[in-house]
Amino acid sequence: MSWHTYTKQYKTYLKLERSLAENSVEAYLADVTKFQQFLAIKERNITPIQVSQQDLIDFLEFINELGMSAFTQARMISGLKSFFRFLVYEEVLTKDPSELLEAPKLGRKLPDTLDLPEIEQLFDSIDMSTPEGQRNRAMLETLYSSGLRVSELINLKISNIHDDIGFLRVIGKGSKERLVPIGRSALKHIKIFRDQVRIHIKVKQGFEDHLFITKRGKAISRVMVFMIIKDLAEKIGLKKNISPHTFRHSFATHLIEGGADLRAVQEMLGHESITTTEIYTHLDRDYLKQIITQFHPRS
Repeated sequence: MSWHTYTKQYKTYLKLERSLAENSVEAYLADVTKFQQFLAIKERNITPIQVSQQDLIDFLEFINELGMSAFTQARMISGLKSFFRFLVYEEVLTKDPSELLEAPKLGRKLPDTLDLPEIEQLFDSIDMSTPEGQRNRAMLETLYSSGLRVSELINLKISNIHDDIGFLRVIGKGSKERLVPIGRSALKHIKIFRDQVRIHIKVKQGFEDHLFITKRGKAISRVMVFMIIKDLAEKIGLKKNISPHTFRHSFATHLIEGGADLRAVQEMLGHESITTTEIYTHLDRDYLKQIITQFHPRS
């Protein structure tokens, strides 16, 4: 039988036998859906009864690479375990592939993920009465709105900001280009900085097209972005250890926890694991824009 048939039966089981609330039922089903999306991305055309422990381990490593918080990973493990226990209970499976499943042993600890109130607090703490404050607000809004790497942020070009369609053209790792949707709030602050602040800065030769520049007219550095974020965190008394990458992790986490499609988030992050030699073949612009509009907290 198909995934649809099994998940339909699972939904009935959760509602009738476990008496779960509708929101809880949808959360459990969402975990199974995310796993199905992963299998599709990896082109593993298998049914639930063919799933192995290795498939599940590979899935957890995949969502870790997307920047999922430890909490989200743990919740997804719980949701998948529940589904496969149900299949054993219904005697569809004789052995539970998730029985020994644990969070993968990661070589490095992921940076803390910020929740939306913390992000709002950081943004609100920026002194908007100064030119630097206007620039810093635009930078952090862009980091969180589009999930950029810090290297992509500091090299963002004015000519690659497409206000009319709400997209950025980003140069990522290996000089690969991708289109990334950007939310209204970030675009608003980019326009304010570009049109009201940046035009008064004497730009050094070679940096005419760089969006984020210093008051001396050169491109802002990675170190400066790190220091700006550290200073803001200290200003609001935030105890978490955060960096520019924290905004990228938060971007991915908030989209996926909100229900966004894994493939869309992977595309927006520009992960090399997308197997294509063409730009933008997986998802069209309208769909990526819809994902940001529907699921990003500051769209």
